[in-house]
Order: sequence, then C-alpha cells, then structure tokens
Amino acid sequence: MNQIIGLVTMFIVIAFIGVLSPSETWSSTNDMRLSKGQTVYVSAYSNVYSGPKKNPFQLATMLSIRNVDLSAKFKVTSIDYYDNDGRIIRRYLTTPLVLAPLASHHIYLDERDTKGGFGANFIVRWSSDSTINTPIIESVMIGATSGQGISFVSSGQEIKE
Repeated sequence: MNQIIGLVTMFIVIAFIGVLSPSETWSSTNDMRLSKGQTVYVSAYSNVYSGPKKNPFQLATMLSIRNVDLSAKFKVTSIDYYDNDGRIIRRYLTTPLVLAPLASHHIYLDERDTKGGFGANFIVRWSSDSTINTPIIESVMIGATSGQGISFVSSGQEIKE
C-alpha cells in the first residue's frame, strides 16, 4: 500500500513540475509570433444547429482585434465579412484604422443578423512599418434562448502574409 501511495505521489510531483516548468507555461521567444502584416481568416458563426431536430440557434458575434505589442501601433487596412458561399456581405472600413499599443477594436453582429449563414467569416488585413507582436484576432459567439445558452471563441488563422 505504501508503494502505491509513493508511486501516486511521485506521478503527482512529476505532473506538477511539468505544469510549472517555464518552457511549458511562459512564452519563449520561439513561441512569440512577429510580423509586419498579415491577412487573417476568422470564422463567424451567426447560428449553429441545436437539438435533435437540428433547429438553428441564433448567435451574436463579436470580432475582436487586439494589439498585444507594448510599444508599436499597426494599421488595420480592411475588415470584410463574407457569407456561407464566399460572397462579400459588408466592408467595415473605408479608411485604415490605427490601433495604438494595447488598444483593441471590435465589430458586433446582432444575433438577428443571419445574412452570413452557418459558414460566415471575416477577412482582416493589417500592416505595420516595423516587425511587431502579431495581434490577437478572434471572434466570440454567444446566444441565449429560453434559458439555454451557448458561447465559444474562434481564433483567427493567418492565410497570407
């Protein structure tokens, strides 16, 4: 019995050390993404199927663009919203948007806005004069109907630089 307790304790200590090791929990320079600009694809689910009858569950969507660089600004040159068939629905910028260090910008789509369909997405283009930490670009979806709620996040994916 003492051997089993000893083995369990050893595995817990090894797991605990693994969790706390700096290479696993803290960003290293190898993990940090740097860039002068990107084109980013971000899924935007205006609705998802729900229940055994596969009824559409309407979702509000918020696109979030966050400058995570401590000292440099960058320009968002375009934010375009596409539908399930790849057709552009809206262009959100007429002039570039400058995001200062640690600033953010968001676009909100009401849950009644179903023009995008199940496969809607944003294409976000940004650029910088210098190499900076790549921004966090993601969408947050949330919906609540009759006491049932759902929420999730979709991370942006670089598709062209």
